[in-house]
Amino acid sequence: MTPLEMKLKALIQPVIEDLGFDLFLVQITGGNSGSTTIQIMAEDTATKNLGIDDAAKISRAISAVLDVEDPIEGTYRLEVGSPGIDRLLINKDDFEHYEGFEVKLETNTPDENGQKRFRGRLNGIKDNIIYLSTDQGEAQIPYSSLAKAKLVLTDELIKATANL
Repeated sequence: MTPLEMKLKALIQPVIEDLGFDLFLVQITGGNSGSTTIQIMAEDTATKNLGIDDAAKISRAISAVLDVEDPIEGTYRLEVGSPGIDRLLINKDDFEHYEGFEVKLETNTPDENGQKRFRGRLNGIKDNIIYLSTDQGEAQIPYSSLAKAKLVLTDELIKATANL
């Protein structure tokens, strides 16, 4: 997370929480020579979803704060949405919550076989090690080496999230 993303998170997280939602992700893309986009992902704590009306409510509240604080130079586009079913796994709690589901992981550094990308069933996280069952066998990935992790959209995941 960049310093500007951390600053934005500090500004908008209380606003989102006051509305009864959890902030999932703050990401800034573009800038310098192009148009800046602020992408905010939030979710209802109970359902792990975010409806269109809720996204609009969050967008209006965040826009008011950003207009007053003015943390972005120049123009920007604000996008508010849900992390979706095939969401990114951001923190260690996500690796516990989605244990048993299929994931894609990418690391910053290759393992001893030179592999940086993994796909398989998530077997949880313990002592900062992510456990994964892949077609090639069991993989143990240090959480500190993780670059990106995302759930894979499967029928099993769709069925499980429909029951939330």
